[in-house]
Amino acid sequence: MCEKIKKVNSWLGAVFGEQVVPQFEVNTRTVDILYQLAQSSEARCSDTALLIEDLKQKAAEYQAEGAHLQDVLLQSVGLSSASLSKPVADCLSALVDNAMVLGVRDTSLGSFMPAVNNLTSELLEAEKSNRRLERELRALRKRLGATLVLRGSLQEDINKTVKAQAVESAKAEEKLLKMDFVTAKANELSNRRERSEAQLVSRNMDKSITHQALVQLSEEVTELKKEIIPLKKKLEPYMDLSPSPSLAQVKIEEAKRELAALDSQLEMNVDFK
Repeated sequence: MCEKIKKVNSWLGAVFGEQVVPQFEVNTRTVDILYQLAQSSEARCSDTALLIEDLKQKAAEYQAEGAHLQDVLLQSVGLSSASLSKPVADCLSALVDNAMVLGVRDTSLGSFMPAVNNLTSELLEAEKSNRRLERELRALRKRLGATLVLRGSLQEDINKTVKAQAVESAKAEEKLLKMDFVTAKANELSNRRERSEAQLVSRNMDKSITHQALVQLSEEVTELKKEIIPLKKKLEPYMDLSPSPSLAQVKIEEAKRELAALDSQLEMNVDFK
């Protein structure tokens, strides 16, 4: 614990320098957290220092190589950076910039061509990928358009269905109201009929004058009238004959007997009812 506190205080002093180190609560958890931060900071600082040293070494190597190349140019060709014209210096600077962008070792044609070919291949692949993405985008737009059209059609169908449902609901409600009215009216008529029948029963009404009995009697009268029609047709041929007292008397008597029989039967039926 004491070793950790010493290391934490040393690290905080190095971090804040001449500034006052803020006060903090000294406990196991706080010390452990600060100790881990101190270790991480020292490891990062160590890595950074190594990286800086490596970059310094590479810079020194590049400077030495540049000086060597400058000496070679000066000794073999008699050229120096000061003796170059501005266009030539600009071209050399652009050549160096291109070499740095392409990441080649030197500015020779053998280094530039593979790098340019690689960039060309990457460009072709990018264009190919771009065309593929454009095709997919067009297909997606087409599907999106069809989906929007279908959505509009479905929405229109839904609106029509809702309106039709509202109309049918109104009709159904109206039918229910009419049905309720008819049911109430039927119940009222049934109650009135039952009350009327009860009144008739209480007054000892003759069943022969009920509606059903009268209907049956009317049917029987109709049947008897149908039976009279053939008899009348039998009498029609004799209506044009010259009157014969004896024959007419006979026919009259026969007709009277048949008529009396029918009247008697009719009276019997009426009395029976």
